Amino acid sequence: MQTNQEPLTFEKVWLMFQETDRQMKETDKKLNKLEYLFTSQWGKLIESLVEGDLVNLLNQRGIKVNHTTQRSKAFFDDRQYEFDIIAENGTEIVVIEVKTTLRPDDVKEFIEELQLFKEIYPKYANNIIYGAVAYLTEDSGCSRLASRKGLFTIRATGNSAAITNSKNFKPKEY
Repeated sequence: MQTNQEPLTFEKVWLMFQETDRQMKETDKKLNKLEYLFTSQWGKLIESLVEGDLVNLLNQRGIKVNHTTQRSKAFFDDRQYEFDIIAENGTEIVVIEVKTTLRPDDVKEFIEELQLFKEIYPKYANNIIYGAVAYLTEDSGCSRLASRKGLFTIRATGNSAAITNSKNFKPKEY
């Protein structure tokens, strides 16, 4: 059996490898875009679940919220900060970090950011600042860790959310 194909040369094989590499990089870019789209949309969904019942939840805990803001961005010390939800009433501010899965590092990093909150937002310098972490699921013990650190813990459930701290919990002021 005869073929009309030219024999493969090193150069032809090298060009095929280069083309395959280019196609793989294109595929990686598309997959990264899809992953970002999925995770960012999932995060927005969890934020919406929490924010939907947040005013009622905080009112039940004695914090009469009259304004909420989602995804507040600020720049401080050459770094960008984003706070998922800020609930306020003119005197008290509750800053909420929302996670699909709450992990110990999330709690630690959020507390570090909370400690800078009044510097990041000087307009709140005279307010009482509380922190909260909201989540759908958690690594074992994360909500207890957050509560011990003085944070409200809010679990997104079904079509709303619930504060999981005990009724006599007193949040830490930051």
